[in-house]
Amino acid sequence: MRSSGRRLAAVSLFFVCSALLCLPFADIALYPVEPWIELQRMALGLLHPDVHMWRLVLPALAQTVAFALLAVAGSALIGLALALVFHSRFVRLLCAATRAVHEIFWGLIFMQVYGLSATTGLLAILVPFSGNFAKVFAELLAQQSPLPSAAVARSSDRLSRYCYTLLPQAWPALLSYTRYRFECALRSSTVLGFIGLPTLGFHLETAFKQGQYDQAATLLLVFFALIGTIRYWFRPRYTLLYLAAAFWVLPASAPVESSAWLFFSEDIWPSAVRNGNWSEALSWYHHQLFSVALPAAVDTLLLAQLALVLSGLIALLSYGWASSQLAASGVRHLGKGLLLVLRSTPELILTFLFLLLLGPSGLPAIIALGLHNGGLIAFLLAKQSEQLVLRNDAARGLNRYVYELTPRLYARFVDLMLYRWEVILRESAILGLLGVTTLGFYIDSAFEEIRFDRAALLIVVTALLNIGVDSFARRVRRYCQVATLAQQ
Repeated sequence: MRSSGRRLAAVSLFFVCSALLCLPFADIALYPVEPWIELQRMALGLLHPDVHMWRLVLPALAQTVAFALLAVAGSALIGLALALVFHSRFVRLLCAATRAVHEIFWGLIFMQVYGLSATTGLLAILVPFSGNFAKVFAELLAQQSPLPSAAVARSSDRLSRYCYTLLPQAWPALLSYTRYRFECALRSSTVLGFIGLPTLGFHLETAFKQGQYDQAATLLLVFFALIGTIRYWFRPRYTLLYLAAAFWVLPASAPVESSAWLFFSEDIWPSAVRNGNWSEALSWYHHQLFSVALPAAVDTLLLAQLALVLSGLIALLSYGWASSQLAASGVRHLGKGLLLVLRSTPELILTFLFLLLLGPSGLPAIIALGLHNGGLIAFLLAKQSEQLVLRNDAARGLNRYVYELTPRLYARFVDLMLYRWEVILRESAILGLLGVTTLGFYIDSAFEEIRFDRAALLIVVTALLNIGVDSFARRVRRYCQVATLAQQ
């Protein structure tokens, strides 16, 4: 146990030191802005939301839920099937590649084939979520007891053993994770509005850009209410009814004359490759990799590393305010409400707000990512802290936080941080859509300039970067034995 504690401390020190080393190279400049008038307008908008825009809100709300529900239903089924063959290296690599690319980038890809349509929105969520479901479902199934398999005939095939021994044991955990991914899908569906799909995010971006903060406040309050009341309005026994209604409310799509084969076989390849001029092709790839992709990847990593450490700091400092083990009832409700706002607000929206207040640099993105992910980790820590059994003579107040709860939760905290590391990196990349010079900035520019070859290359670089970080995080997790310690 002492050795494991030293390893956790060493890993924590490594991440803190790496963030300090990143500080001199990161773009965290403060620009002279006058945010007070804008802050006053935002505050007035929050205090006086536009309650008369329900005709605009209801269709966007329904379509946000429809995209999320249909995509999660499809990706959960695909993930369940892939979990059966997750032992295959090809399947593992395929799932890693799909989940390494953010939903917005998938949306930009499918938009070139299917246009601004319901198909684009569904596939943008379904493809990466299928990879996530397959990975987590396979891990959950691997944790189940092998003893029931002994009661099954030896002649039974793999599918029968899968259905009759592993699935029944893992079913509660599979349902719990699916509910969590549905909340994530609601955020993803909202964010897809930033690339033009008619979800809440589309109207949020429009309201913020036009300075209509009363409308923005209404949309945000509706979104917070949507996330915070999932357990009340979503009843699993009515899932088939919800799915039928979701198909009905999907936006109508105009016919698009495009060819997926043409896009993937020609458009994403540079002209030198299509013409067979390999020396010119090598020169093009060399220029794109070392002049564009590498500097952007470094900026993305710097931003993600700083945001990761900030997330951890925020989580450790805030989880106690939402835990019944530390906070009184009134304070706890306020703490849970604040964490709900932080974890529910998409990072793109938070970054947009901080860009208005702090100017164009990487600092707004770091703060936004830290608040969003820190709020999510704090929520999970607070929830787990309430399940801990304390002695009757356990310390109280600050001593309980420092000497009782935090040490017992620390392995789980490190586990969550390592899991969120790859997620923060993906989110750092997409913040380029707002002008932050990460990989997403150059990907978005390439799509706008109809340079699909450059966009495809940068998306591949983004995926490889995420896969590399995810692989390193898994090695650190095994080194620290955080999965075992977190269960103790």
